Amino acid sequence: MVDSGFGYTADVMFTIPEILAPAGDMTSLQAALNAGADALYLGLDVFNMRQMATRNFSRDGLVEAAGRCRALGRRLYLTLNSIIYEGELAAVEEVLGFAAPHVDAVIIADWGVAAICRELGIPFHISTQMSCSNSATARFLKDQGAERIVLARECTLEEVAQIVEVSGVEVEAFVHGAVCVAVSGRCLLSHEAYGFSSNRGECRQPCRREFLIREVREGADANAEFRVQPHMVLSARDLCSLPFVDKLMAAGVASFKIEGRARNPEYVRATVTAYRSAVAAVEAGTFTPALADKLVADCAKVYHREFGCGLYYGRPGEDQFTDTDINQATVRKLHSGIVMNYFAKSGMAQVAIQDQELELGDTIAIHGPTTGVVEVEVTAMRTAGNCPVERAERGSWVTLPCPLQVRENDKVYKLSKTA
Repeated sequence: MVDSGFGYTADVMFTIPEILAPAGDMTSLQAALNAGADALYLGLDVFNMRQMATRNFSRDGLVEAAGRCRALGRRLYLTLNSIIYEGELAAVEEVLGFAAPHVDAVIIADWGVAAICRELGIPFHISTQMSCSNSATARFLKDQGAERIVLARECTLEEVAQIVEVSGVEVEAFVHGAVCVAVSGRCLLSHEAYGFSSNRGECRQPCRREFLIREVREGADANAEFRVQPHMVLSARDLCSLPFVDKLMAAGVASFKIEGRARNPEYVRATVTAYRSAVAAVEAGTFTPALADKLVADCAKVYHREFGCGLYYGRPGEDQFTDTDINQATVRKLHSGIVMNYFAKSGMAQVAIQDQELELGDTIAIHGPTTGVVEVEVTAMRTAGNCPVERAERGSWVTLPCPLQVRENDKVYKLSKTA
C-alpha cells in the first residue's frame, strides 16, 4: 500500500502489474527481456493478428524464445487470435500441440480454439478481439476455463475497476501503442478496400490514410471536392497511459499490455523501460506528474502517432483522432554500419562504417537478435594503429567504448533529433 502522490491515501492498494511486451522478432524479444519485461507475446506464421512475414517467429524461433524467457524466469504467451475457418481446425490443434510445452498460455479469440485448449490442457487468455466489456461476460469466460481476460479497448477506467472487483478473474489491459478505430479491432475496411482481412491479421490500414470527398453528381457546378480536415477521420491516436499508470494500478489491472509486434526494437525497449519505471515509482510512492512527463518524452523518441488516453476517460470524441499519420518520433535512427568484433576485456566494439559517418558526441544504437538494443554515446574512437580520431568516415572502421556486450554483425545506427 503506497501513496501515489496523485491524491490517493496511504490505504489504497495498488496491484503490481505484469509488464507484457510485444515481440515481432528475436531482437525485439531480447530488447524487452533486457529492459525488464515480465512476459512477452509473439506469433507463429499462422492464425494470429499480425501476419506480416517479418513479424512472426518460426517454430525453431519459438523454442529459442521460450528458452530465453525461462532462463530469466519470464513468461511467454502465443497469440492465436484470428478468425478460424472450418477447414483449419486440425491445423490449429497441431500448432497448439507443438506450442504447448514452450508457452505459458495462448491468447485466443475463437470458441473452437478454447475447446481445443481445454482438451489439450493448455492455459488460455481471452483476446481483446472477443470484446469482453462487462463483468458478466468476464465471469462467463472464467467459467469456460479462461485464466485471464484482455478487456475490450472501449472500457473506461471506472468500468475496468468494476470488472476487476466483480468478476474474480485476472484482467489484462492495453496501456500503450496503436488503437484501432473499429470495435476491439474487428473491422472489414481493409478487406473491402484491398481484399486483405484485418480479422486474419492482414490489415493494410486504410484507416490511417487521408481522405478526399468528391461529389458524384454530374452536370454544372458538380465538381465539389473536399480534403477531410482537421483529422485523419478514421485514424485513432496512439494510446499512452503513463500519465495515469497509478489509476490503472489502483483499478487492479494484473497485466499492462504494450501493443506493437509490428514496431521496431527500440520502441519495445523504450516503452518497457518507461512502464517498468512508472510502476516502480508508484510502488515506491514517488510517482509524480513531472516523472510521468519525462517518461512520456522518453517514449516520444521512438515511432509513434500523436498520443492520447484511448477510451479510458470516455467514449470517442474528436480529441481521440490524430491530425496526421506521420511518425511523431523526436529521435530518428540512421544506419551507420555493423559490428565487426567485440573485445570484452577492454569493453570496446569494432565498427565498420558503411553509411552514416560518426563523430565524437554522437549517440548510437546497436541492434542484434542476441544483443537486443544497446545505446551508447561515442566518447572516443580509434582506428588502425590505435590512432585516436574525431570522425569515422564511410568505408573505415573504428573501435569505441561500449560497456555492454554486442556481437559480430549487429547493426549500428546513428541517433539524431528530428527537426
